[in-house]
Amino acid sequence: MTPGDELLFLALGGSGEIGMNVNLYGTQGKWLMVDCGLTFSDHDYPGIDLVLPDLDFIERRRRDLVGIVLTHGHEDHIGALPYLAADLQVPLYASPFTAGLIAGKLEEEGLTGTVPLRIVERGASVDLGPFKVRWVPLAHSIPEANGLLIETTRGKVFHTGDWKIDRTPVLAQPSTPEALTKIGDAGVLALVCDSTNVFTETESGSESDVYQGLLDSCRDAPGRMLVTTFASNAARMETIGRVAVETGRQVCVAGRSLDRILKVARATGYLRDFPEPIRFDEAMRLPRREVMIIATGGQGEPRAALGRIAFGQHELKLGEGDTVIFSSKQIPGNEVAIRRIMNALSDLGALIITDRQAHVHVSGHPGRPELLQMYRWIRPEILLPVHGEDRHIAEQARLGASAGIPYNFRQTNGDLVRLAPDGPVKIGEERVGRLVLDGDVILSSDGATINQRRKIAFSGLIAVSIVLDRRGALVGEPQVRPVGVPVEEDREDFIRDAAGSAAKAVGAGIDEEALKENVRLAVRRCATAWTGKKPVVEVLITRLP
Repeated sequence: MTPGDELLFLALGGSGEIGMNVNLYGTQGKWLMVDCGLTFSDHDYPGIDLVLPDLDFIERRRRDLVGIVLTHGHEDHIGALPYLAADLQVPLYASPFTAGLIAGKLEEEGLTGTVPLRIVERGASVDLGPFKVRWVPLAHSIPEANGLLIETTRGKVFHTGDWKIDRTPVLAQPSTPEALTKIGDAGVLALVCDSTNVFTETESGSESDVYQGLLDSCRDAPGRMLVTTFASNAARMETIGRVAVETGRQVCVAGRSLDRILKVARATGYLRDFPEPIRFDEAMRLPRREVMIIATGGQGEPRAALGRIAFGQHELKLGEGDTVIFSSKQIPGNEVAIRRIMNALSDLGALIITDRQAHVHVSGHPGRPELLQMYRWIRPEILLPVHGEDRHIAEQARLGASAGIPYNFRQTNGDLVRLAPDGPVKIGEERVGRLVLDGDVILSSDGATINQRRKIAFSGLIAVSIVLDRRGALVGEPQVRPVGVPVEEDREDFIRDAAGSAAKAVGAGIDEEALKENVRLAVRRCATAWTGKKPVVEVLITRLP
């Protein structure tokens, strides 16, 4: 697939799901990639923390890829770069703050200097023939979020990335309504737009509005304060720092990602007035009323700072009379993990405040009124919703139609869409998939390793060891070791029965592979009779000389 005199769009991630955003534009024989994100694991991937997009489509065409342009620095937009960008062998283009985050990730993976990283000032343009890309400042819950105005001979695309309307932003200024209207006046073929909050009937609200809610919650709190928020939300850190100063509290920062954001933000001109953080031991020596802790872990991550504090595994301690504010939104799927942390905090005697009790969080994504306003500014011929599950994408397509946009196109990962000429129309389907980062190894999410791990997690494992003499006769009894098989107090009786089944399955003159299979099936049938489960059975045969 080499693009001709046309404009193509292909999502390799982020359409039909929230997270792992990867989008491709193709024209005049070349491809341009927008973002390269990851998502976080769930129960479908035992032992896995990070899930990456499968970029096989563009890896096979990397000579036609002109570059990767980044909208902003959230993990679901840049997180896969340290693991996949080196294979693509093209430059990365990002604004200063986003580039700072990427540079840190590349350094951790030993890729500094291997992957070219080009800094683009906000509002500037880059020619990546046959594409011209301009970074258009927008508001979001991280500094330097940008929409991308992508110009081609077949028309312009305004790719929003993640955004919201913030009328009184805390850090940096987004483009004005007049500037966005001017983009629309010049003509836009397609608006490729964030769908995350399409079901929200109200505007997301301004980041500056959170200040009063946090201040009111902190002002009269008798003990230590802990605020957990998304580490990337530097504006929220600015607000929390202001609240700490106003309420006479010293700031203590707990979490590597918060340290990284603070470092990059200061290096790029943000958070210059943020109070200098104190050490953990200093925080524990101060009177409780004088401490403000900012911690990672608001999504229930067990190894993050908040989780370790909640379970008494951190230098920082909370107790009776202390307050914990969750200044973040629950990401769907994290509810159980978050409740576990909250219950542990409650057992310590801490008061818990969420956005249900006080105005301590606003979203970084546009609600319906903001989407409608963007449509009025940009006035595209085509609306292409992205960054959402199927239901979000379908709903934004309906919203666009109700607003009078001529073409509202629903697509999902792998749909190859021609935007021009004579578009939008789906012209094919390309293979998409997921990879997983398992330790230091990248694997297919549906490969042998992960599939076997799922089976082990579901039904357990039985290891069987058999020793044969030179004639193929059994020497001693087979050794059976069940792991995760639900036999509990009947374990020894089960082992004897399974060993007997394995011994009966040993036959003279059978080749080794057939023998392994006979033993495997015999032991699994025994396990099924005992438990109703079908565990994975691994057989080891040793032959004596």
